[in-house]
Amino acid sequence: MSVPMFVSDRPVPQLTTRLLSVGCLIFAQMDQIDFTGPFEVLSRMPDTTVHVVGKEREPVRDVQGLQLTPDLSLAEATEFDVLLVPGGYGQQALMHDEEVLGLIRRQAQTDRLLFSVCTGALLCGAAGVLNGRQVTTHWAARHLLPHYGAILADARVVVDGNMVSAAGVTAGLDGALALVSLLRGGAAAQEIQLAIEYAPNPIFHSGTPESAPSEVLRSFQRKYEPIGKAREAEALRHATNPHSR
Repeated sequence: MSVPMFVSDRPVPQLTTRLLSVGCLIFAQMDQIDFTGPFEVLSRMPDTTVHVVGKEREPVRDVQGLQLTPDLSLAEATEFDVLLVPGGYGQQALMHDEEVLGLIRRQAQTDRLLFSVCTGALLCGAAGVLNGRQVTTHWAARHLLPHYGAILADARVVVDGNMVSAAGVTAGLDGALALVSLLRGGAAAQEIQLAIEYAPNPIFHSGTPESAPSEVLRSFQRKYEPIGKAREAEALRHATNPHSR
């Protein structure tokens, strides 16, 4: 069972009262809650402006068909205090997209925050910013992180310097609350948690491979197999030739 949160020895961002900007990357075939969960939290952070960023300004549909609309294109995106990189099946199509990878790379090379959710961590890996970093991602993709130079941290949320990573999908809520606590303090994060009544009490306890019934786990693995193989092939290709991106 994963521990809730891991914080590395690397210096983390300090509390600030200045105005903050958050950029949220969206793309076709993403898992929308990787974006909308953190958006619900970060949009409530005091004195913060949130921008939704796409390749272009045209709407995209998530993996289940929900339409999402950017308000900025990548070409219009400037510097953000926080850049959110979500995951989902559509992440795989962007693993060699230099415009997307460049945005991630520029963010990581400053003291500004990079926030990955789920397999958004693999996009960060493709951008070459995970070397030596403690990172987490969706449980089905964690074994791929070392191929990108990352150190797997078995936690729901990991803070390593200016990078915050959250595990699968709903973990983005926890990652966002952790991020608010870093920038605005624990009281601000807890007030947001109270406002959105985030008090998980699941009806079922199959949210991890360890707790899920074996037949549920097998069913998921069969459905995940095609994208899992594609992600593994990409990770192996990156590890063999890290300059191919």
